[in-house]
Amino acid sequence: MTLGPSFGTIFSAIGSAVDPAHPATIHGDTVTSWGDFDRRTDALAAACHAAGAVPGDRIAHLMRNSPAYLQTTIAGFKARLVHVNINYRYTGEELFYILDNSDAAVLAYDAEFEPLVASIRDRLKVKLFLQVGGEVPDYARDFDTVAEGGGVLPEQAHSPDDMLFIYTGGTTGMPKGVMWDQGALSAMLMASNGIAPDIALPGYLDLLRSGIGRLRSLVMPPLMHGTGFIIALSTLSRGGTVVTMPGQAFEPELAVETCQHLGCDYAVIVGDAFGRPLLKALDAGHGSIASLAVMISSGTMWSPEVKAGLLRHAPNLMIVDSLGSSESLGLGNSVQTSANAGAATIFSADGQTLIVDDDLRPVPPGTRGRIARGGLIPRGYWRDEKKTAETFVTIDGTRYSMAGDWAIIEADGSFTLLGRGSQCINTAGEKVFPEEVEETLKTHPAVDDALVFGIADDKWGQAVTAVVEAPRGADPEALRAHVRTHLAGYKTPKRVIIVDKVPRAPNGKADYAAAREMIGV
Repeated sequence: MTLGPSFGTIFSAIGSAVDPAHPATIHGDTVTSWGDFDRRTDALAAACHAAGAVPGDRIAHLMRNSPAYLQTTIAGFKARLVHVNINYRYTGEELFYILDNSDAAVLAYDAEFEPLVASIRDRLKVKLFLQVGGEVPDYARDFDTVAEGGGVLPEQAHSPDDMLFIYTGGTTGMPKGVMWDQGALSAMLMASNGIAPDIALPGYLDLLRSGIGRLRSLVMPPLMHGTGFIIALSTLSRGGTVVTMPGQAFEPELAVETCQHLGCDYAVIVGDAFGRPLLKALDAGHGSIASLAVMISSGTMWSPEVKAGLLRHAPNLMIVDSLGSSESLGLGNSVQTSANAGAATIFSADGQTLIVDDDLRPVPPGTRGRIARGGLIPRGYWRDEKKTAETFVTIDGTRYSMAGDWAIIEADGSFTLLGRGSQCINTAGEKVFPEEVEETLKTHPAVDDALVFGIADDKWGQAVTAVVEAPRGADPEALRAHVRTHLAGYKTPKRVIIVDKVPRAPNGKADYAAAREMIGV
């Protein structure tokens, strides 16, 4: 497969092709022009090298959504450093694990996390600490001072195989660093915009100068997770504008008001955890999403009825349900518009996706199997050869990524997602995918959210169990009956527990461990 240019190559040249007055990022009232963005990322990159970081070293980000996150990311690309994302909910030892596992040479962090950083810094190999805001301790440097320091980075020998890490918590074990070649990611992003990955740099810069494909993207999920990060990266690599919102929690009213005020034309969310609150805000009369041409989601289920509700508020909107994971981008897409609003979510693929059985052979139509993704995929997991061998397999001489998703394939090559195999419930000899039951529960008018999992049971092996968020009240037996009318009886939860709030991570993904704790498991 043809690799595209590294992001270091793109962002080192982009300043010559984009109007310096055009906004690169908008965060609340803070607007950073492309001219300032380019200058500040140059200075930050130079400071990383001056501190002793060398090409191939890792630059880690312990930050909420902000312009600083994107500036340190692009500075790292320019300096040929490897991006490392950190979940800002981690405790001290979890943070230490990521920084130690990645051998981070640079750590950029928000001031609120300084006590956490200070508690472990003597055990780290970090050469440069960059603190964003607050009173800066002696061991760190002030982010804005460095960014405005005017440092000059010497020309770098950027290469398509310069790497980028996306650490993923997965569903079991410690976080793992997924190793992507920058050229593989840039090629995928280019192809999604109709650009040949092997385009020469002057030709690519001419496209940027034309403004074709330039977006104003509202990024609602955390940048520390792949979904928001990749859309932000794609937007900036086309000379567009990334819009993020201040605050420590997702505020749907602010999101739709920001969309209306700034005229955003692209938005990214993570399934129902973002989609339902947005729909409620719109139904209550807040803001507007009418300016959006595309809303994309990835990483978790997105209910057809929520998609249909959003389309009521934006009849010209195209909704894209993009199936993928940190290890397997581009597994398939499901598109809805006003013409098919409310339709079931059926994914189509591009020929690089297979549905295979346990022997890694393609399954016949109507059969369940595991999803395998070929083409442009990661190298593997950083420092985890065993997991790499388990996830990245060879089928008929071609390397594929198998992150654990299951699906049923149809005769026309389209497929229906069942869910992640690691969460599959084995009850009385039958397999139940939690996502299918969750989506059915959420079709009940009283239910806002639901998580389903198995708990050990002497009779059933595992008993299907649900925690449900129903703020208007709901009868658990009525919810069980609702599931039974739509799914096979063995998929009906043996127990339904009503909770105030279904636990999810900041990016909207299910927190099954927390859900189990809620019922004492």
